[in-house]
Amino acid sequence: MRPNFLIVGAPRSGTTALYEGLAQHPEIFMSPRKEPWFAAFTGDPGPWRGPGDAQPVRAWSEYEALFAGARGQQAIGEASTLYLWADEAPGRIRESLPDVRLIAILRNPVDRAYSNFLEHVQEGREQELDFARALALESERRRRGWAPSWSYADLGHYAAQLERYFAVFPRERILVLLYEDLKADRAALFSRIFSFLGVDAGFEPALPPRTTENSGIPKNRWVHGMLVRPNPLRNALRSLLTAAQRRSLRAWILHRTLRRPHLDPELRTSLAAAFRDDIQQTQALLGRDLSSWLT
Repeated sequence: MRPNFLIVGAPRSGTTALYEGLAQHPEIFMSPRKEPWFAAFTGDPGPWRGPGDAQPVRAWSEYEALFAGARGQQAIGEASTLYLWADEAPGRIRESLPDVRLIAILRNPVDRAYSNFLEHVQEGREQELDFARALALESERRRRGWAPSWSYADLGHYAAQLERYFAVFPRERILVLLYEDLKADRAALFSRIFSFLGVDAGFEPALPPRTTENSGIPKNRWVHGMLVRPNPLRNALRSLLTAAQRRSLRAWILHRTLRRPHLDPELRTSLAAAFRDDIQQTQALLGRDLSSWLT
């Protein structure tokens, strides 16, 4: 069994909400693992060496096994947010899945980068708590073999990423959404995705009432440690609650126990200027007004 659609990115742009919403549809099967990254890398670059870095699925047999649970669903998919970024991914996807449909969701690249940074802080992986200094470490971390998810700024250069896909796949098989669409009207956004996948567009997934940011700096490190590190309480909840219930409870607690400091205005202005050309190119590619990303 193999997928016929992919959520390809971008990270920290609402892909988890899409993954969870699509997984609820009776005509859709989503792989139980989010982020297998199978098509992102050819060859064997070796294991990622950054703190807590996940590793990609490398064998085709292991990848196919992710979809063994499908039982006649019309749409079969997975979500790997590095597919949008990885140079090799469009060609490898085309080779393995020539008729696949692709879904991308984009977010203001400055907000995306900062959310990515705060997520690593929240997970206890990012030890540099100054965002500007963390940005300055990107090149060094790449040289040391850390995963691409540590490239906070580089992941947000969408124009070249989209052009690689537009060069390989027909435009009608690529659906590009914005994070703002998810925040403004999730029902309409999911209806659009379901229509794109050829399943019942009237289905409404049950998701939390609004998109929330569950990343940031812990207010209480002991409470936070109970959420992110193995412990008896987590083990007990695993046996009592479903995976969806555990995710909802974790999101509820994180939303109340994390402090999300505002991004320094001068740094925001500097980053917006650095992304300006790419944002304008992305705007032209999509035919959508992205001027709010430049303010």
